[in-house]
Amino acid sequence: MQTTTHTFDAEVRQLLDLVIHSLYSDREVFLRELVSNASDALDRARVAGLSNPDLTPALGEPGIDIRIDPVESTITVSDNGIGLTADQAREHLGTIAHSGTKAFAKALEKSTEHNLIGQFGVGFYAALMVSDHVTVHSLSGEPDAEAVTWSCDGSTEYTLAEGARESRGTDIVLKLREDSFDFLDKDKLTEIIRRYSEFVSYPIRIAEEQVNEPVALWTKRPQEVDEAEVQAFYKQTCGDWADPATHIHVHADAPVQFKALLFVPAMVPQDLNYTDGRRPLKLYAKRVLILEEARELLPEWLRFVRGVVDSEDIKLNVSREMVQQNRQVRELKEQLVNRVLRHFKKLAKNDEEEWTAIWSDFGSVMKEGFTPRPGDTTDPKDKLTELARFRTTAGEGWRSLAAYVEDMPEDQDTIWFLTAPDAATAARSPHLEAFKKKGIEVVLLTDPVDEWLVGALTSYKDIELKAVSRGELDLEDDEPAETVGEDLVGWLKTTLATQVKDVRVSNRLTDSPSVLVDDEHGMSANMQRMLSSMQPGMGVGKRVLEINPGHPLVRAIEALHGSSRTQQAAPLAHLLVDQAKLTEGHIDDPASLVDRLQTLSTLLADGLGVGAPPADHPVPDEPSEDSVELESPEILDSAGDVVPPPAD
Repeated sequence: MQTTTHTFDAEVRQLLDLVIHSLYSDREVFLRELVSNASDALDRARVAGLSNPDLTPALGEPGIDIRIDPVESTITVSDNGIGLTADQAREHLGTIAHSGTKAFAKALEKSTEHNLIGQFGVGFYAALMVSDHVTVHSLSGEPDAEAVTWSCDGSTEYTLAEGARESRGTDIVLKLREDSFDFLDKDKLTEIIRRYSEFVSYPIRIAEEQVNEPVALWTKRPQEVDEAEVQAFYKQTCGDWADPATHIHVHADAPVQFKALLFVPAMVPQDLNYTDGRRPLKLYAKRVLILEEARELLPEWLRFVRGVVDSEDIKLNVSREMVQQNRQVRELKEQLVNRVLRHFKKLAKNDEEEWTAIWSDFGSVMKEGFTPRPGDTTDPKDKLTELARFRTTAGEGWRSLAAYVEDMPEDQDTIWFLTAPDAATAARSPHLEAFKKKGIEVVLLTDPVDEWLVGALTSYKDIELKAVSRGELDLEDDEPAETVGEDLVGWLKTTLATQVKDVRVSNRLTDSPSVLVDDEHGMSANMQRMLSSMQPGMGVGKRVLEINPGHPLVRAIEALHGSSRTQQAAPLAHLLVDQAKLTEGHIDDPASLVDRLQTLSTLLADGLGVGAPPADHPVPDEPSEDSVELESPEILDSAGDVVPPPAD
């Protein structure tokens, strides 16, 4: 065979420039690509040997050897796989995106027994990121094949010549550039292999020392793996010091073929809700690491799930560094979500305590799944509804909606809930008073995401979910309702017109003087407050003020108003709004609240006969003979009637 020189076509020259300068973000992946190609060649030899008895046998056990020559500044990656003929070298190494692996995979696309990675022609060119010159020595396993040598310096040409390799397989020799001499270090190459190619199914040796573990834990059947192995693998793979809360081991063949070993941490990661937080879900293809963080494979509401996914069907783009958004990816994502939710359902059924511990940590994240985002492949609302657990007024534990419905009285036809910024605010909410009195359980929702949850989850098993803080409350009560005069309600509407939308007598209050109620179909105040905190300057809309006609403060206001003492009644009327806002955990104008409390304090002191006289009218030590006896202040009882002064 004569030495011949060939010119790359324009597309290949463009590819070479792209590979050398910008295709990969990390140059060390050149070794991953070459090892993957060697693994492919070994796979092809194994499969070809099953149908071709004339295939030249390999020298030694199948494997990949990496040799370092510091003197010559070279790295050699060798395999005893299928090898190349001269025509194959010209076709596969001299033509863009024409891959031996790709063509081989197409020929075997209906088979499920062969694991073929990547696109050989493109991955091979990654070697030019670190080398000035690449030489390939190969001998095909086909009968009567001749050895061939292919060489290229990254320019516009490559050469083909007669080779000297005597056994089946391929040597790829990289003459490193000066800025890549750090790759001549054995420890560095070992680190790269263990990061990307540790689980390649063939032994990888550096200086005759095997540096990989051909058996990947996730490829074993679940029954073949013990708990100690799983925990050790989790700690090593996910960088955690504690054992996982639970794990999911999956082997699936259809509609997408994949294996996965997934974990839920026992503790909430500190960066869980950061957009740039770690998401250690690793994607492998034929046990070769493709992505450290495969965010595309799970929706955001499952971002706490860690582990590894190894798919043989997934398509990769030319750099292997970004998963293409294609049908296989969507199907894989859907399958992963289904498997995770199926595991959670089983856990919730068999070990409620363990499941509620997981929900306590990650429930606020999973609730995001009730309102799917663009890119989510399925609507998991029904499955999440069965998994969801809530705090309620029934006690300290977690409750499912199924348990809530099971314990409902026969005449109850609504699931009641209350949204609040935190548990303390929810516990003291006046909205709960009538429900506590009647023994009706209320679901307490205190996660910010709950406002979106109740927008999506409007019913459960055909039972409506309704907020206790919305609209007029219709709770049957055997006791006659107290009331106040319509003239007082009208005066309150006028006096408080700048603060509230309307005023009405409440049937939801038993202890508190007042409460603010949301419109039946409007945005809740809790949602408005959250939005205004994100967009400063955004106001909160007016709400309806409900008053408790039996409360002393309301009766005092009614008495003052009825006796035309509206100047004193007005601050107390505004105090009704202040009190309602305070129970919700906020107040708009603390200074005005202090003034109103001062008015209340003065009225109280006057009513008790201990009011202080004005500062410019000091009380003399002894009354003078011509002094005029002051009229005693009136004291009102709870009904607003005048109480006679005590006898001397």
